[in-house]
Amino acid sequence: MPLERVSQGFRDISASFKINPLNDDLVPLKNEQAIARSIRNIVFTIPGEKPFQPDFGSNISSLLFESIDEVTAVNIKDEIRESIEIYEPRVILRDVAVFPDYDNNNFEATIIYEIVGIDAPPQSLEFVLQPTR
Repeated sequence: MPLERVSQGFRDISASFKINPLNDDLVPLKNEQAIARSIRNIVFTIPGEKPFQPDFGSNISSLLFESIDEVTAVNIKDEIRESIEIYEPRVILRDVAVFPDYDNNNFEATIIYEIVGIDAPPQSLEFVLQPTR
């Protein structure tokens, strides 16, 4: 039976750059919060925006200016799935759902994933995708 690799946990720096008053260090994001922030960063980063990694991110920003319909929702879903599978090895992607919201001119996205190496239930991340200039 192969050994299962177990992580000690994940830590990332918070984008708020808040200072811990006890040790004057940055407040970290841990485990589920760190992974959720990483996934959001991958989805909302435009390729070419991250220095020295020109392919990092997803192309959903250009898809948001297409028609609000099921075809565009499927394209956004595929782009999210592909970018997470490439750039976030700490998760196993279970489902990505994208629904057009015709009344508000945006898309609602839900990502369900499991974190590799820690004992945590499947996580769900939801956000609204809307075109901005």
